[in-house]
Amino acid sequence: MSKPSESRFGHLPLSTKGPLSCALKGTVLLNHAFFNKGSAFTKEERQDFGLHGLLPQCVQTLEQQVDRAYEQYSRQPDDLAKNTFLTSMKEQNEVLYFRLLHNHLAEMFSVVYTPTEGDAIQNYSRVFRRPDGIFLNIHDIDRVHHDLSRWGKAEDVDYIVVTDGEEILGIGDQGCGGILISVAKLALTTLCAGIHPNRVLPVVLDCGTDNEELLNDPLYLGLREKRVRGEQYDKLVDTFVKAARDLYPKAYIHFEDFGLHNARRILEKYRPEIPCFNDDVQGTGCVTLAAIMAGLHVTKQELKDLRMVIFGAGTAGVGIADQVRDAIVTEYGISKEDATKNIWLIDKPGLLTTGVENLSDAQRVFAKAKEDWEGKGCDLLGVINEVKPNVLIGTSTVPKSFTEQVVRAMASQVDRPMIFPLSNPTRLHEAVPSDLLKWTDGKALVATGSPFKPVKGPWGADGKEVEIEVAECNNSVVFPGIGLGAVLSRAKRVTDKMLLQAARGVAELGPALKDDTAPLLPGVDVVRDVSVRVARKVIQAAVEEGVATEEGIPTDEEELDAWIREQMWDPVYRPLKYVEKEGASREAKGEMRVVGTVDGRTDSPK
Repeated sequence: MSKPSESRFGHLPLSTKGPLSCALKGTVLLNHAFFNKGSAFTKEERQDFGLHGLLPQCVQTLEQQVDRAYEQYSRQPDDLAKNTFLTSMKEQNEVLYFRLLHNHLAEMFSVVYTPTEGDAIQNYSRVFRRPDGIFLNIHDIDRVHHDLSRWGKAEDVDYIVVTDGEEILGIGDQGCGGILISVAKLALTTLCAGIHPNRVLPVVLDCGTDNEELLNDPLYLGLREKRVRGEQYDKLVDTFVKAARDLYPKAYIHFEDFGLHNARRILEKYRPEIPCFNDDVQGTGCVTLAAIMAGLHVTKQELKDLRMVIFGAGTAGVGIADQVRDAIVTEYGISKEDATKNIWLIDKPGLLTTGVENLSDAQRVFAKAKEDWEGKGCDLLGVINEVKPNVLIGTSTVPKSFTEQVVRAMASQVDRPMIFPLSNPTRLHEAVPSDLLKWTDGKALVATGSPFKPVKGPWGADGKEVEIEVAECNNSVVFPGIGLGAVLSRAKRVTDKMLLQAARGVAELGPALKDDTAPLLPGVDVVRDVSVRVARKVIQAAVEEGVATEEGIPTDEEELDAWIREQMWDPVYRPLKYVEKEGASREAKGEMRVVGTVDGRTDSPK
C-alpha cells in the first residue's frame, strides 16, 4: 500500500509522501491515536520523542502488530465484542486499526459495519465508554455554530457525516446512538477511499426518539422525549448546514439514515447549493445502476433498452428509480417524463398509478395512468406479464416475494433476466440466489443486498456443472469514491453526471464483463482500486460540468490516477520528524479533531 518514493505530487497539501512532522513527546505521543505506533516506534524515534522506558525493548513491524491484534480479535466471544474491540483499537492506534481491517476486510466487514454495527448502535447507551463526534441538541439550536466551530479551522475538515438517527440500518429509530453510524461511515471512507481520518467529523442531530424501548431505558443517553418535528426540526437542519458551510467551506456533507419523510426533501433542498450526498437515496441507486450497466454489457444492451420493475417503493426503491431515470436523461438528453416510461414501481397497494392515494411526491413521478391499467393485473406477477421487464429489483423487505411463478414468468420473456433482491438483512430477501438460478436454468444475472456463497448447477455446455458467483450491491464500492472525488476536486455541487460517471466507473470493473459466471460488481477486496476509478470519473465529470474548484487537476488519466492516489491516506507507519511546537502545524501538534485547541468562533453563519 506504500506509495512510490518519488512523486511529482508530493507538494500537495493532502500528500501522504515522506515523514510526518510531530511536536508531541512521551506519554502524550503514545496517547495520540493518529501518531501512535506502539511497539513499532524505531530506535531513532524512541530517542527523538522521549519514549525510552515507556515501551518494551523489542521494535516490531506493523505486520507483527497486525498478527497480534488479529489473535486478540479472534479470541473475542461474539461479533459485538469484536466490534467493541475494534473501536477500542481505533481510539489507541488508527494505523493499526485500519491496517487490521485492510488485511482481513472480507472477514471483518460485517463486524465493523452492517449487521454488527447495528447491534452496537442498539446497545450504544449500554456499552458507552467515551464519546466520539458532535452531539447537537434540537433545544440548543443557538449553540450549533459555536459547538461546531470548536473542532477546527476552516481548512481542517474535508468530510462530514451527519444523521438524525431516525432510520438506522433497517433497525429504525436509534436516537443519539445514531452517532455510531456517522463514525462507521467515516471509517469506511478512510478504509475504502483513503479519506484522511483526522480530517473528518461525525455528527448526530439529537431530536429525541420515538423508540419506546429507548425512552423507557434508564441508561439511554439521548434526549428522553418524542421526536421533535416540523419547523423546529427544519431550523436545526438548516442551522447545521449553514454553520458547517460557514466554518468548513471545503467540506463535503454526507447525509445518512434520515427518516423516510426527511431524507429526500433535505437532499433536494441543499443539493443545488452545496456539495452533499445521501447514501440511502443516491448511494444505493448508484451501486444498483452500476450492476445494471454491467448486466446490460453482458446482454449486449444499452440503457435505452431498459424495462425495470421495482418491488418496494420506499426510500431505497425510489432512489434507485431516480438514479436510473437521471442516468437515462443524462445519457440520451431526453426529458425526465420520457425516461420514466419504462420504470414501474410496486408497493403495498400494487402498481403505483394515479389512482393510488397518499403517494409521496417522489413516488408520484413514477405513477402510471390509472386508465391504462384498468382490467390488468397490478400485482407483481400481473405487472411482469404485462410489461416484460429485463430488470426486477426488490427493496420491499417482503421475504420470498420473488416466487418461482414470478421468476419463471420473467425468464420466459427475456433471455438473461437481471434479478436483484436487495432487501436487508438476509432473512428479508425477496429470494435467494440458488432459487433464482435454479428457476432460470442458470440464466439470471443476480445481485443481492447481502453476501451469498457461489451457486453450483448444471448450466454449462452439455449440462456441465458450473459455479456462478453472486454480486453484492454494497454501497461501499461507490460512496467512498464519490466522496473522494468531490473532496479532491473541491466540487461546488454533486451533479447527476458525476453520479452517473461514478456508477460507470464501478461497472467498468465488474468481473462479469470478462466472464458471465463472475459477479456483476467488484467486491470490497479491491475496493481501493475501485475508489480510484470512481474518483477519477467523478473528478472528470466535475471539471466538465464546471463545478470543480481545485486548481492543477491533471487531464491525463494516468496522471490523474497518480494525483488521486498521492492524496489517499494509507494505513502505514510514516517516519516521524520532531518539530518544535512554536510554528508547527495543527496536525503536527496533534490538534486536528481536538476540541479546545481553537477558540470557538463567535461569528454567525453567512
